Amino acid sequence: MRVRGWIAALALGALVMAPSAAWAQASTATKVDDSTIKSKVEARLKSADSLKNDTIDVSVENGVVTLTGTVHSEAQSLRARQLAKIAGVTKVENKLEVDSKTERTMDKAAAKTEKTMDKAGEKTKNAAEKTKDATVKGAEKTKDAAVKVGEKTKDVAATTGEVITDAWITTKLKADFVNEDTLKGSDINVDTNNHVVTLKGTVISLAGKSRAEEIAKTTKGVNRVINTLTVAPKK
Repeated sequence: MRVRGWIAALALGALVMAPSAAWAQASTATKVDDSTIKSKVEARLKSADSLKNDTIDVSVENGVVTLTGTVHSEAQSLRARQLAKIAGVTKVENKLEVDSKTERTMDKAAAKTEKTMDKAGEKTKNAAEKTKDATVKGAEKTKDAAVKVGEKTKDVAATTGEVITDAWITTKLKADFVNEDTLKGSDINVDTNNHVVTLKGTVISLAGKSRAEEIAKTTKGVNRVINTLTVAPKK
């Protein structure tokens, strides 16, 4: 009787241990090798256009990816971290350093562009004031006629007589943006209402954002520009 009891106990123990052994075997089979993870992450980083000029080193230990090296902006650091999150990765240690010198250079370029835009805007404002004064003087001579004509021909350019409507401004800006090198890869929406241009969407750099606003401000017929563009790396 005792022998039978021992045999039954051994059989029960084997049944309990069998699922645990099978689970351990399955877990081992699904684990991704560190070298495989490293190769895949490196390939993803190299294929990203926004990271081609950056130096990024990848190391992997027990599924934990560590990124070291230098990038040119905080946005690129975040982009590298996102690309490193692949199947088999348990954690990403982002130790990338941002090159502050490059950021300062970009800020200076943006500030210079903004200053140029302010000067252009001041010139446009002065020209508008002169045009306004001339219109007032002309209206004094033909008051009633000038008021009616001024309201109906608000979109008429003084130099060529070409009708400048909101639709014309929108079409002109879209065409100019396509031909602008600093705006390649950008996604800009143009909306014009009563000669006030609103820019929406994304550009790949601060210089692109400033350039888009400069083009809009210097376009014939534009009275004001509202720039809501955001800077985002090209996908």
